Amino acid sequence: MKNLINSFLLLAMFGFLFTSCDSDDDNNVGTGPGTETNFSEDADEWTTSVEQGQQTTGANLSVFGWTYAASQAASSIDGLDYDNPSWTISNPQPDETHSGFIDSDETWTNDRVHLLDGKVYVNDGASLTIEAGTLIKGKQSSGSNASALIVSQGGKIFANGTAQQPIIMTSELDNITLGSNAGTNLGVNDNSLWGGLLVLGNARGSFSGDAVSIQIEGLPATEPGDYGGTDDADNSGVINYLSLRHGGAIIGSDNEINGITLGAVGSGTQISNIEVVANKDDGIEWFAGTVDVQNAFVWGCSDDQFDFDEAYSGTLSNAVSVSTNLTDHAMEIDGPAGSYQAAFTIDGLTLIGDTSTVVDGVSGNREYADLRDGALCTIKNVYVYNFRSGSDVELDDADTLENYLNGNVSFENWQVVYPVGDDNTVMWNNTVE
Repeated sequence: MKNLINSFLLLAMFGFLFTSCDSDDDNNVGTGPGTETNFSEDADEWTTSVEQGQQTTGANLSVFGWTYAASQAASSIDGLDYDNPSWTISNPQPDETHSGFIDSDETWTNDRVHLLDGKVYVNDGASLTIEAGTLIKGKQSSGSNASALIVSQGGKIFANGTAQQPIIMTSELDNITLGSNAGTNLGVNDNSLWGGLLVLGNARGSFSGDAVSIQIEGLPATEPGDYGGTDDADNSGVINYLSLRHGGAIIGSDNEINGITLGAVGSGTQISNIEVVANKDDGIEWFAGTVDVQNAFVWGCSDDQFDFDEAYSGTLSNAVSVSTNLTDHAMEIDGPAGSYQAAFTIDGLTLIGDTSTVVDGVSGNREYADLRDGALCTIKNVYVYNFRSGSDVELDDADTLENYLNGNVSFENWQVVYPVGDDNTVMWNNTVE
């Protein structure tokens, strides 16, 4: 159907778009006199209404038994069981504090707690190896002094944990001890206690003004933080079985650190089996780049769970988003900021919402997804349940709508447990910012 829409209809449609009302209103966007775009009607081709527990698609939750989320919420998430990983540290050593720049190869061992005191940079040419079962704690901090681990362009991280010995990054306020997977004093709403993990690579991105590289969000402009380049196969190392908790320190107004930030990370990098819990900003955010990510679990982040920007063009496969009262969207999807165009794919996704009572000044929108600024993507094999009535997937602007009409935004095989009274006409919406 989308391929049959001709140029005249598109021009008429955009004329309607630019006379629409304010950004908070959801609108059916006309394609000409007496007609409408059929986003919600098209959804009949890829959306199936199912009862909870009757899905045949979505993420495989059996691979997430090692996670902190499983230790805390397995009983309330269909298909999630906790494996209770634990390990023995036979000869514990005193805590080791890290700050500043790593300029030569370094290894962090699992026989001590590693404290981040401010920012720690893995510089160009250096490698940081983190043993399986290592516990890293960020000192409580905010603003320009926020504790964070940053892998700079040309630096490498080899954080290769296992299901029985995951690598854990958390706050110094967390009472978790060596050899255990979970503390007892912090919960899913305890966030912004330290910064997070940022990996900055040399892959292509679509940046304003067609810049080749720019400064990453979450770091002050006066500090190192470039990402972007021309090497789509760039290799920043390996991240496997990593759990990151209670981060998202506030740098300034509307500027917090994501749990895991991937800035122009190349396809030579291997990222799998990662978890982000209780982050003040987004859980995982991709800024450009080509890296594939497998088996990702995000729970209880205060902005968006998954965020995609600047022509990220890899694949996220087998992922879970569990929202809480604080969450804005399960997914925020932004398009290219420059002339370079590229699309990403999500394949195998479970989205679990939150229906708790609204708390004024605290509660997020808790919606499915927001696509805007000329988004480009394919999102397929998705299972969705427990969202609030009125939640939607939004096409937010003319450029995104055009991409949808041209087949450059696509949805395939979504199975949705609709809130009472909701259906495709509620869930699949065109909106105008």
